Amino acid sequence: MIIINSSVITATEILNDFAVVIDGERIEKLIPMSEVNTGDYEKVIDAKGGYVTAGFIDIHSDYIEGIIAPRPTTIMDFNIGIKESERILSSHGITTMFHSLSIYKEDLFGHKPVRQPENVDKLIHAIHRTHTEKHLIRHRMHARFELDAVEMLPAIKEHIQQDRIHLLSFMDHTPGQGQYRDIENYRHTMKGYRDLSDDEINAQIAVKKKMSRLSVEEMEELSELARAKGVAVASHDDDATEKIDFNETLKTTISEFPITMEVAKYADGKGMSTLAGAPNIMLGGSHSGNLNAKDAIMEGCISILCSDYYPAAMLHSVFKLHREAEYPLVDGFNLITLNPARAVNMDDEIGSIEPGKKADLNIIRLFDDYPTITECIVNGKVVSRYHYRID
Repeated sequence: MIIINSSVITATEILNDFAVVIDGERIEKLIPMSEVNTGDYEKVIDAKGGYVTAGFIDIHSDYIEGIIAPRPTTIMDFNIGIKESERILSSHGITTMFHSLSIYKEDLFGHKPVRQPENVDKLIHAIHRTHTEKHLIRHRMHARFELDAVEMLPAIKEHIQQDRIHLLSFMDHTPGQGQYRDIENYRHTMKGYRDLSDDEINAQIAVKKKMSRLSVEEMEELSELARAKGVAVASHDDDATEKIDFNETLKTTISEFPITMEVAKYADGKGMSTLAGAPNIMLGGSHSGNLNAKDAIMEGCISILCSDYYPAAMLHSVFKLHREAEYPLVDGFNLITLNPARAVNMDDEIGSIEPGKKADLNIIRLFDDYPTITECIVNGKVVSRYHYRID
């Protein structure tokens, strides 16, 4: 197969008027259009002057929760939910999805049945089965372990040992630190999820602060178990440089959603991958009043964007950065392709357009400055195709 009439965005440059040759599941070569004879190929895809990029790699998203539980008291079939999600995700160019499931003792933000331990366990198994069943995109599991979920420690260990976990992060949503270091912001957020009085929220804060938590030794053991399996370990909502220093002792290599510019710069200076949400770019800032992702990217201290909860933001945030801040497209696409691939130890196979790598690709065309995925390709096969029309 060959993709012709395209601008190919590699990890280092844009190759205008180039073609991408695919042999089976892998990229064979990149060649100028002047050297192309379309008659040599079984299948020809015309990019019509659009961009060809590597497939997007989303290492933090709880989007699957909304697909499986579209109402607070509703649980849909897990296998159907996964298949429906991948059709949506491929339309947004996401070819590798790390479904970010929260391992909670208790979810204080609402009664989401999908977050109950037995349902999380079922979903982990369902994601694992996609590796041996027909599927459209690459499904991976990101276990977000809340530090007070002590009772879940044996289960998470077993999932890691059985290769069902592909990214592990440590979370702490105790009010007064991390994402919710501003208690008033925490109150505002809680009221957005549930109809609670200040007294009821105060009571929940008191309960949360008294909960047992993983010991440092248990965190070190879990981190070591994950890393022995080649699983990257992340921290979450770092709000102080001291936390980065502590995370270093756990051998974490990713700082998810650093709260301030100072912390983001400190983590980046330590050689950690730093992650922000692409919706932050779309909204012009954090919905929690924390780090502004655009500012941090321009300062060079955020290296990865994730969809968090809104898959469309992956594509649109890159073009918004380019349009409004003149941020180079090459660097912008690295935020959602090569950089996340490196962070989760997958860059030997995916994350950039290079001969020998898996042919996970997107064709992107601009319609009145609106970027659109017209074709999404995974393992050398077109998994989705869209054609806009006027009539």
